[in-house]
Order: sequence, then structure tokens, then C-alpha cells
Amino acid sequence: MGHMSINQLNRQFANAPDKVDITGAQMVLVMKLTAFCWNVQDGRLPTKDLADFQRERALTQLPSVLDFAGYVLFFPSLFAGPSFDYVDYRRWIETSMFEVPPGIDLASRPRTRKQRKIPRSGTPAAIKAALGGIWIFLFLKFSVLYNADLVLSDQFMRYGFFRRVWILQMLGFSTRMKYYGVWYLTEGACILSGMGYKGIETKTGRVRWNRLQNVNPWGIETAQNSRAYLENWNMNTNNWLRNYMYLRVTPKGKKPGFRASLATFVTSAFWHGFYPGYYLSFILAAFLQTVAKNFRRHVRPFFLTPDGQRPTPYKIYYDVVCYFTTQVAFCFTTAPFVLLTLPSSLLVWSRVYFYAVLGTVASMALFASPAKPYLIQKLRARNQPALERAAAATAATIKQEKKEQEEEEEQEENRKYADYRDGKEHPLMGLPSDPGRDVDEAIREIQEEVETRRRKGRAGQVPTVVEMKAAVEDK
Repeated sequence: MGHMSINQLNRQFANAPDKVDITGAQMVLVMKLTAFCWNVQDGRLPTKDLADFQRERALTQLPSVLDFAGYVLFFPSLFAGPSFDYVDYRRWIETSMFEVPPGIDLASRPRTRKQRKIPRSGTPAAIKAALGGIWIFLFLKFSVLYNADLVLSDQFMRYGFFRRVWILQMLGFSTRMKYYGVWYLTEGACILSGMGYKGIETKTGRVRWNRLQNVNPWGIETAQNSRAYLENWNMNTNNWLRNYMYLRVTPKGKKPGFRASLATFVTSAFWHGFYPGYYLSFILAAFLQTVAKNFRRHVRPFFLTPDGQRPTPYKIYYDVVCYFTTQVAFCFTTAPFVLLTLPSSLLVWSRVYFYAVLGTVASMALFASPAKPYLIQKLRARNQPALERAAAATAATIKQEKKEQEEEEEQEENRKYADYRDGKEHPLMGLPSDPGRDVDEAIREIQEEVETRRRKGRAGQVPTVVEMKAAVEDK
């Protein structure tokens, strides 16, 4: 990581696009090497102390130098990824990856060439390569029309506001096409080698080749919320940050909190580099996730039936608004990721009047105002009759309704932390999904530390969480 950071700083200050840049390959190496180190550490721990994921990837014995070099320098993914764990590489070398699982008819197993165990992968690899070539071709065409020079030029300001926003959207799309193309080509190379094999579907008997899928263009371009947008981008990096940073810094038996989110964010930021544009995008995207969560939690239920199981006839309008809002917000947010420098990023943001920043601030102010309790009250009033009818149907539901008032505060807390506790939610691309929750967690941890010191006679009276939060906000 340190050597990569030095090279990233050298690239940033040299600002010489004609020079060979090796930081992309180093980013892949960092993911592989850190994952390998954690796998070795897991192999030294008692099995009972490991989670299922750790147990599957733990290395009890170090590989030979040749096997280690083959894993680290695996050519199809050397320069642009995707990254994968050593246990996958070993299973690929030993061909145990291609064993037919129980429940699959041996007669319907995928065809192989002669004595090879690797199923024929030429067709899916060729399809990925063709799609990658198409994305690269489209990038070459669109990047001529939509590029950083256009949004920084005086010509950009001659267009109307909506035209400028459209150009920002196309700038982001044309930039993404470059990554789509490269990642499709590398995924196709991994499929051709057999490394992309992910087993056989039990029902259909079809071979899956998406083990190393790194991007889902359709999922990104049709995303209706920030989480769908981010989880379909650079998937293997998301997995690496979750499995080898976010969950690793969390003490056993505790749910991930502020420290885990902060460590993941810092790691992701340093891993990407030191251009100010990266950090502008990261910070704004984190707050966008908070806003999206609030709307999904407090507004979306109005477009569902009272039981929350089916959409109402008006749900389609909510989906359309969410789609356009998400795409427009992220084309603004990701612009600094393309422009990189602080002056250029702020200039382009100012040329579209900081609309995403203002919208984020306004939304956060809305949910910090009495509007949030009002929405909760209206939603309860709307859903209560239906819930009461459902409660009358079974004794279990009636019992749950009787406990609702006394457990309301606890349920609200559990809802906030449930995804973190179950490992279902994690910072995508290292971005904290709820900065407000992380601030509360930080204050709680500080208070616990102060309480510990007070017990040891090192401090006086401990302020409450509310008092401490107020003091932090005043600062």
C-alpha cells in the first residue's frame, strides 16, 4: 500500500499522461496480498473462532513460491483485475473447482475437451470479449463528444441548465464505458482460463461463469437508489473492503460500528489515490446514501399496501422519480472522479449551481425537522387499521401489537443496526452508508472511554450522549 501510494503521488504531481502508469496493477496486487495475509492469519486461529467465510478461505499451510507467484501474477487479471482469493486459485490449479456437486445428473454435466476437467468456456469468453470490444468502441466515439475539456470550456456555459446536466450525465456514462470494456475483457480472459467458473445451476444444469464478475452495466444504468448504483460497480473491490477491512476491524461478538466504517473509508480513499476529486465524490456519495435511506424508510411505504407486500398503482411514479433522481445525483457526484483536481471539480459543480449538494442539504434538513415525525405519524395512521385487522386474525399478532409500544424504541434501534449485525449491509466502495449513525457511534465510544477513565480516577463527571453530541455540533 505504501509503495502504491508513492507511485500515485508521483503520477499526480508529474501529471504526465504519456508516462506508463503501474498503479492500476498495484491496486489489484494490494487486494490480493492483503487478502492472502488475512487468509494465512485465519489458518493460525482455532476453527471454532472463525466465521464460515474465514473457514472456507483459511490457509493452514503456506503455498510454494511458484504457486504464490502464479496467484499474485495471474496474467488475465494482472493489470485491471478482478481480484480473487488464493483458495480459488488453488482449487482452479487442482481442478477441484470443477467437480460436479451432489444433485447434478452426471449425464448432464457440462462438456469438456478431451481429458480436461474445465468445461468448455470458449463461447461465454467470446461473448464477454465481444461485449468488451463494443464498450471500448462506444467509449472511443462518445469520449470525443463528451469529455472533461467540454465541461471546463466556455462553450459549456452557452448551454441551458438542463443541457449542462445532460452533458454531465453523458460524461459519466462515457467514462464508465471505458471501465465496462476493460472489465469485460479481463472477465472474458478469466472465463477462458476457467477461473470464472462458478458451478452449475441445480435446476437448469447450466454452467455459471460469473465468479469474477466485476461490473453490471445494466444494474448501474437502471439503478433507482444509491445502493443499487454502487453495489453493481467494482464488485470485487466491494467484496474485498467488506471481507478484509470492514468485518476484520470489528471485535468478535460486536456489530460493526464507527471504527469499522472509518477504517474502511480511509482504506478505500488511500487505495484509490490522493486526487481531491476522489474525496469530494466519496463524501457527497456518503450523504446521498443517508438521504436515500431516509426516503426509502419514510416515503416509499406510502406507495406500498399497508402490509408492505405489494405496490400500489402509484408505485410506478415513485420508481420513475427515484430513477431520474439517482442518475442525476450521481452524474453530479462522480464528476470530480473524472476531473480529479479541486479547482476543476468545484468549477464544474458551480456551473450547475451545486444542485446535488443543495438537494442533499435540503433533504437532510427535511428529515431533521418535524417533517420526519409527521411522516411516521401519517404512515402509522394509514397502516394501523389494516394492521389491526391482521392482528385480530391470529393471537400471535395480537400479542405482538400489545408489546409494540414498550418495544418501539428498541425496534427502531434494531432496525438501524440489523443489516450491520447480520453482515448484510456494509459500506459500498468504503463509503459510510449512514454518517449520522457513525457520529452517534463515535460519541458513544468516546463516552465509554471517558467512563472508563473516570472509574480509574482520571476524569470528573461524564456528560450524557445528548450533551456530548450538542457540544460536538456546536464546535
